[in-house]
Amino acid sequence: MITKFRFAAALLTVVGLTAGAIAIAEPGKDAKPAGEFEFKLPAGWTQADLEKCMLAGTPGKQQERLAADKGEWTGKTTTWMGPEGEPMSGECTCTVTPILDGRFTLVEVKGEMPKGVPYHGQGYHGFDNVSQKFVCSWVDNHSTGMAIGEGALSKDGKELTWQLTFNCPLTGKPAKMRQIETKTGENGKTLVMYGPEPKSGKEYKMLSIELTRK
Repeated sequence: MITKFRFAAALLTVVGLTAGAIAIAEPGKDAKPAGEFEFKLPAGWTQADLEKCMLAGTPGKQQERLAADKGEWTGKTTTWMGPEGEPMSGECTCTVTPILDGRFTLVEVKGEMPKGVPYHGQGYHGFDNVSQKFVCSWVDNHSTGMAIGEGALSKDGKELTWQLTFNCPLTGKPAKMRQIETKTGENGKTLVMYGPEPKSGKEYKMLSIELTRK
């Protein structure tokens, strides 16, 4: 097990998934002290290849945008059970924590949605430097499945729209959800989620949350 772990770690180092975690040997420099790792390019690799890998793993402005939401938020929720359903209110808290040296944010939501129905969900949000898209995953205590999504930012930077895929328990097939996060101020934002009604396939508003940072 230890040998497999070390081998996997070596591979991660080679492809440069963590920027700054490797030291490039420079010609003419003195030998590294005993025990200090000296990186050498794999056969067939160029310096440009290595720089691409390092750039892919380096957090930038888009990751900083996600991390800017860090902190504790309180939310007022409204949920609907279908296109003709009555709105049902509830409350929640949302904790946003930058992780992995700012590369991702951990989002955790707890509360009652609607009132009397306990809810607990966790997700990872990030920005993929390779695909140039926001990416996320989400799990909660209402399902054993995982929602996976990609996001796009509006030109003014205030609105982040997610397109998520999940497995519908009624149809047994993949289905799409749309989630729109809108900044209403430095310490305020709204989240609105739309999804398909399983019987008709008609999209309707499933959830709305008004969030205020403590």
